[in-house]
Amino acid sequence: MDLLQAQIGGEFASTLINNIWFLLFIFLFLVPMVQRYYLQMARKSVLAKLGKTRGTQVITLIHRQETISFLGIPLARYIDIDDSERVMRAIRAAQKDVPIDIILHTPGGLALAATQIAMALKAHPAKKTVIVPHYAMSGGTLIAFAADKIIMDPHAALGPVDPQLGDMQGSYPATSLIAIVGKKKIDEIDDRTLIFAEEARKAMSQMRNLLKKILEGKCGGEKMEGIIDEFVSGKYTHDHPFMAEQAQSLLGECVETNVPEEVYTLMDLYRMEAGRSRPGVEYVPLMKH
Repeated sequence: MDLLQAQIGGEFASTLINNIWFLLFIFLFLVPMVQRYYLQMARKSVLAKLGKTRGTQVITLIHRQETISFLGIPLARYIDIDDSERVMRAIRAAQKDVPIDIILHTPGGLALAATQIAMALKAHPAKKTVIVPHYAMSGGTLIAFAADKIIMDPHAALGPVDPQLGDMQGSYPATSLIAIVGKKKIDEIDDRTLIFAEEARKAMSQMRNLLKKILEGKCGGEKMEGIIDEFVSGKYTHDHPFMAEQAQSLLGECVETNVPEEVYTLMDLYRMEAGRSRPGVEYVPLMKH
């Protein structure tokens, strides 16, 4: 009898332990899903409220850059082709007479992707506004220039758009590559550096022409050459911040500092998430009646 009771007790304990592990697994699996769902719904609610208040189609292009503890590996986001596809789709989805607001928070990224977004934004027939709560560097600045108005936090920053060239060994400013070649005799320069310098000249010319096309009829268009020199010539490091006050002095009345409070609320809802699926581009279509 005692042996039977011990056997039953052992089976019960084993079953209980297995059930506890199962429930723990379910808990660990469901909680992140519920959290993601809550954040997604909260973001959509703020986006819808902001769009209704301003009467605009609100699109986010938000890249968080903090390091997260996922096997100790830092994950970062930049503007890529996936972003350009989504933002262009969102711009196409907006009705032609509906203004567009883009909330921009990014360190920059792929030049092709940023160019596609900038040109698609400029082509939209209604008013375009880019809102920068914290920073929009490099390719983000290129996108901001395509707007009719840039709304920045007083301490937010834009950045230079001077081309950067590189390979597996590193990245180099195009202006520096051109300058270094001009300071040496040609027989003292290796072929790799000469090739880089030639590509750098092309990149500088292409960027200046692209910026002219984007700025035409837009912010600071009457001071176009001066703006291009400030942002493209390489007189600053690539991470140099053009704060709101400096941006206003260059771009004039196109730059404002009255960031809607909802934008700050929205930024609080963009926490870092492990994996490539974390949100960067989102929008809630605005339907006019």
